[in-house]
Amino acid sequence: MRALVIGAALSGISASKLLVKKGYEVYLTDMKRIEAKKDLEALGIKVYDGTHPDSLKDLDYDLIVKNPGIKPTVPFVKYFYDKGYPLLNEIEIALRYGNFSYGAITGTNGKTTTTTLLGEFLKKIDKDARACGNNGYPLCDIATEYEGKNLHLAIEIAAFQLLGCPHFHPIVSVCMNLTPDHLDYFKDVDDYYRAKMLIYKNQSADDWFLLNLDDENISALVTDVKCRIVTFSVKKDADLTVRGDGVYLFDNELFKLSDLKLPGVHNLYNAMVAAAMAYKLGVNIADIRDVLRNFKGVRHRLEFVKEVAGVKYYNDSKGTNVDATKVALSAFDKVILLAGGYDKKTGFQDIIPYLDHVKEMYVFGATKDELKKIYPEAVVCTDLKEALTKAHSSAKAGDIVLLSPMCASWDQYANFEERGDEFVKLVESL
Repeated sequence: MRALVIGAALSGISASKLLVKKGYEVYLTDMKRIEAKKDLEALGIKVYDGTHPDSLKDLDYDLIVKNPGIKPTVPFVKYFYDKGYPLLNEIEIALRYGNFSYGAITGTNGKTTTTTLLGEFLKKIDKDARACGNNGYPLCDIATEYEGKNLHLAIEIAAFQLLGCPHFHPIVSVCMNLTPDHLDYFKDVDDYYRAKMLIYKNQSADDWFLLNLDDENISALVTDVKCRIVTFSVKKDADLTVRGDGVYLFDNELFKLSDLKLPGVHNLYNAMVAAAMAYKLGVNIADIRDVLRNFKGVRHRLEFVKEVAGVKYYNDSKGTNVDATKVALSAFDKVILLAGGYDKKTGFQDIIPYLDHVKEMYVFGATKDELKKIYPEAVVCTDLKEALTKAHSSAKAGDIVLLSPMCASWDQYANFEERGDEFVKLVESL
């Protein structure tokens, strides 16, 4: 058996290790230098870095795994699509070899917090339960580590990952919300939205799909659902909704609003959904409430870093689109905003109604000039370090300095975690 793995990020390396363990002759290729090349070759993996050699096109493969972030229009990738190969991703490979019971979360925003919280709930019934997937923890690592064990998982899955998971079958799933994103990857917003709806395509009658009645885009797209639809809303009556001072699923009170320690209506949505998913997966209500009372949120999502001379610094590096930054700005009155990064071609016009929350803005990265058009008073900087230095010099006691970039990180960083980690390090040094 022969496998080709295109892309040697965390997911590609994880898939390669699992496949070679399962007896595949594995070829791994990446346009960038692969730091772990020698270690991977020692496992028997044939590694090609700095190029996608044409010689790899001459071989026949039993399966091809592609990093979901690599666009299908890349010539080397397109060659295999044109040859008729299904290009899978790491999640699909892990599901072939793992024994998992899982809930799945997609959507434009709120995925990571909801997934992390669901993972914490699941630990109440399975000490080895994990939150994994698009949050940076590859499923293939879990399949390798816990071979043969039935595990409960909370899987965060992005639109381009769903495209490479033809057998994805969660017990309970949700699309949190839909707004335009990743238009650098998908041909248009409808193409992006349709990819999100793949999350429920393999679910059956006993499974649940949680339908957000407060999002018109989702309601318009949900069709041909074979599983049970469970509606949710914070604005109207639904299967999962707010009544008085509690959150109810059908006639069961899942938790009191006072149990939730995270601020903002967006976190109420996250908690409602995660709790309902956990209930479906077998977690009891007492444990749901206990976890909520102690949950402090996730890194890089409105993460409080430090207070310096009366100025509070927050890391929202996971704010990689306008809607995420709208949520972050809504949590505060007057903000010194640090923004900018890789251009996903979604535009920034939708942030304008929220700019009354902004006291000053420092912009950097590939989109700095576009952001200055939206906020002409913005100070243009070369990078995040310069932006933070200038914000720190300007800030007065009582101010909020917020990194919420509205953009992906790929112009200057490997991922949003690396960007957020640098911000935290810089703040800690103030």
